[in-house]
Amino acid sequence: MSEDRTFTAAMVQMRTGLMPEPSLAQATRLIRQAAANGADYVQTPEVSNMMQLNRKALFEHLQSEEEDASLKAYRALAAELKIHIHVGSLALRFSPEKAVNRSFLIGPEGSVLASYDKIHMFDIELPDGESYRESANYQPGETAVISDLPWGRVGLTICYDVRFPALYRALAESGASFITVPSAFTRKTGEAHWHILLRARAIETGCFIFAAAQAGTHENKRETYGHSLIIDPWGEILAEGDVEPGIIMAKIDPAKVETARRAIPSLQHGRRFGVSDPKAGPDHLHLVRGSA
Repeated sequence: MSEDRTFTAAMVQMRTGLMPEPSLAQATRLIRQAAANGADYVQTPEVSNMMQLNRKALFEHLQSEEEDASLKAYRALAAELKIHIHVGSLALRFSPEKAVNRSFLIGPEGSVLASYDKIHMFDIELPDGESYRESANYQPGETAVISDLPWGRVGLTICYDVRFPALYRALAESGASFITVPSAFTRKTGEAHWHILLRARAIETGCFIFAAAQAGTHENKRETYGHSLIIDPWGEILAEGDVEPGIIMAKIDPAKVETARRAIPSLQHGRRFGVSDPKAGPDHLHLVRGSA
């Protein structure tokens, strides 16, 4: 009989506040609950430490990775509980002028197994006037990250990355069986696109998708969508949250990855191709197309 490689994944759904300390207390309580219920891997959402829209307030409370109290506490908690804790992301100081939106995968001994800086910045203006300029405060990452879990390889992404499928295909082609999407989706974009995008990324890659989300109306009045999701490689939703803080859990069978990819081997069928007029279109697409 083959070795049982199943494990239990838990998504912690949060309503992060303006300050790191109460946000850490909220996450710690929910992580302990997940571990008590048998979780082997627990993920928190994007910006688990604080949600500050005001630049001055943000930079007043930012810490470097080496000094950040939340990261130290998460590492100690992982070691205490003997589980993998994936801190969806923390806002950390990168330079006097810029922060980073950085994800941390922490092992059961409390060591950081991998970290990832969000590549794609959320710079948008919605029709209702709601606007965000993540690039004004944050330095974008430049490197995709994949790491090893006891049950298979995991690719790390964050929130807005989900709209860029080339990143997800690259992670799957590099051996990922699981891809993480900790998020703070707005309510409006979440209602329109959250489920569709995450299910599509699972189907396209033949990967499990783990997406812990922020939920509800925050202290800064921002509304996030919630509905944390665990999705299997066939695109089926295994667990879903609502709009309140809490946890969702699901048993994960990595064998489903191979089954889905055998059924539809699209990763093997991908072909390189050119574009007949690579100079056509907006300048901002040229890098994507590989043009100078």
